[in-house]
Amino acid sequence: MQQVGIYEQLITQLIESRIDRERFYVGERELNSSEASTWLSRFLSHILEYAIESVPSSDDRLQHQIALSNQLLLWLKTQIQDNDFIEDNLLASQGKILTALYELENPVSADLKNYINDIFPLTGLSQSELFCGSNAGLSLESELKREILSADKIYWLVSFIKWAGIRIFRKELEEFTASGRELKIITTSYMGATDAKAVEYLASLPNTEVKLSYNTERERLHAKSYLFLRNTGYHTGYIGSSNLSHSALTNGLEWNLKITSQEIPHIINKSLSTFETYWSSHDFEHFNGDAKSSEKLKKALSQQRGDFEVSPTHFFDISPFPHQSDILEQLAVERSAHQRFRNLVVAATGTGKTLISAFDFARFVKDKPQAKFLFVAHREEILKQARSAYRGVLRNGAFGELWVGGHTPEHYRQLFVSIQTLNNQLEQLNLTADYYDYIVIDEVHHIAASSYRAVLEYFSPTILLGLTATPERHDGGDILADFGGVIAAEIRLPEAINRRHLCPFQYFAIDDDTDLRNIAWSRGRYDIAQLTNLYTHNQARFDKILLSMQEIITDIGKMKALAFCVSKEHAQYMTQQFLLRGIKADVLTSDNSHERQQKQQAIRSGDINVLCVVDIFNEGVDIPEVDTLLFLRPTESLTIFLQQLGRGLRLADGKECCTVLDFVGNSRPEYDFANKFRALVGKSHRA
Repeated sequence: MQQVGIYEQLITQLIESRIDRERFYVGERELNSSEASTWLSRFLSHILEYAIESVPSSDDRLQHQIALSNQLLLWLKTQIQDNDFIEDNLLASQGKILTALYELENPVSADLKNYINDIFPLTGLSQSELFCGSNAGLSLESELKREILSADKIYWLVSFIKWAGIRIFRKELEEFTASGRELKIITTSYMGATDAKAVEYLASLPNTEVKLSYNTERERLHAKSYLFLRNTGYHTGYIGSSNLSHSALTNGLEWNLKITSQEIPHIINKSLSTFETYWSSHDFEHFNGDAKSSEKLKKALSQQRGDFEVSPTHFFDISPFPHQSDILEQLAVERSAHQRFRNLVVAATGTGKTLISAFDFARFVKDKPQAKFLFVAHREEILKQARSAYRGVLRNGAFGELWVGGHTPEHYRQLFVSIQTLNNQLEQLNLTADYYDYIVIDEVHHIAASSYRAVLEYFSPTILLGLTATPERHDGGDILADFGGVIAAEIRLPEAINRRHLCPFQYFAIDDDTDLRNIAWSRGRYDIAQLTNLYTHNQARFDKILLSMQEIITDIGKMKALAFCVSKEHAQYMTQQFLLRGIKADVLTSDNSHERQQKQQAIRSGDINVLCVVDIFNEGVDIPEVDTLLFLRPTESLTIFLQQLGRGLRLADGKECCTVLDFVGNSRPEYDFANKFRALVGKSHRA
């Protein structure tokens, strides 16, 4: 007991004997009778825990521990006058913990045991717990769902509410309020962050009251508190940094402390009394969901947002991000330690595959300044974006020439070329096999095609770098054979989202009431003409699509959506249907692909809300502002599905998550749902 500093503990006889009062100033205060019960019971709890834990191990150890506890209680009975209190609290010898008590007559569930298992919080009702994103196998989202279902009253206090956050708990909140239990929520219009749709939805629930503060200049509510009250007295609460938003409740860097009335009742009581004080304050106005209150809320949110427009995020950085540095290091190890110079990099769409290759080449060219370079892709837009990236990383605005479309290079030393052009001119180039020192094949999953095979077999560079988000081919082709059977480095979709390189998404598979079992199936896909006929003569399907959008999307008038269609006719049909319903829509197919830049800008600016496309926005297109994806057709190819999904996962200012609506029918047995869902949740078995 010689450590200098501050303390707050009872002085035991042992501590008293060890304090050197001649050497130290000893700070002390008197223990008064009003606080004695709290201090002494807390002190004794540690002693009792030690004593009970010290009971020797044996087959009947639990019975001995219970007997010891009862002996202590019986001794206490001799010391106090309230004998009934001690008698009532003697422990049953079986050593069981009561977890629930429900009426058998008119039960809340036919299977009460499973019902209780489903609603009982995994962290219990008695001990505190910290949620900081690292709780193995336990998420704040899943625990709050259990808290909702097991509570009798719910009081929430948050700065703002997002529809994507409320949507997580929609089923549980509807079940809770429909049963007659009470829900109260306090929030604000601060910074315009709240979604009006979320507040209107909450106000529409039975037995629910919502109050808002519009005076955010004076009353800036930053508290986040989720209180769950139970008639049994086992109250719980969560106090921390998470607002009611999807990112804060699922994968944000948030800290939230769970508190319980059994462990720290004074904190629960103080939280409850503070909530009730706010609830009674004139600064918080009742929102009843009528037209007048909705208009006031939307006006307040608009004023808070001002005229701010989200500017495009700049993804270019002269230095690699940490995940890119990791991949570059793995490439270096592959070459130096394993002598493997044909390297495959698998990186989810949006994690900067092209920049990774540019940084890698920049490192290579330091040792070989005159290195000859070839970048191969299959589309002009990809090649232009790649050249811009390389010029930025290399700090050389003259680096590289394009050989695609109407562009013809003056020399071939640094070339960005389309696979079609290169394949057609390969024999006429008269280049040696080792002419290029460094070759990049973008979207390398295409190399099973004959055009790519000719290029691979012709050249023998020092470094061959393949880039793809999806090495698994729909046709069963194996691209690993060209890279020694090894993936040099990878960052798949779930990891990229968890590491916050990509925007999180919410995926909804929605039955569109169509039957595809009789649609012809050939070469791994449905017959396009038959699908087109089914989808363009089906008003009921469109109505189902629109109803689902209205139910799930926060605000259709503000969404920026790509709608993937099966054919040009289908895209035209969907565009016309959206326009007829007052939704700003447009179409982009190969017939008007020259308008690509114009259409992209229209989506970015919000001039249109839905762009219906056919095989246009699969690869190499960056529109970070896209926040909604509509899969209006079955996507047989996993590669194409992930590429299309990637169109909505770019990060952008103000973008909380991407909403994905996948409209599915009764499919043929050949259609593989499992592969799609496997890709969404983790690495493939090949990785």
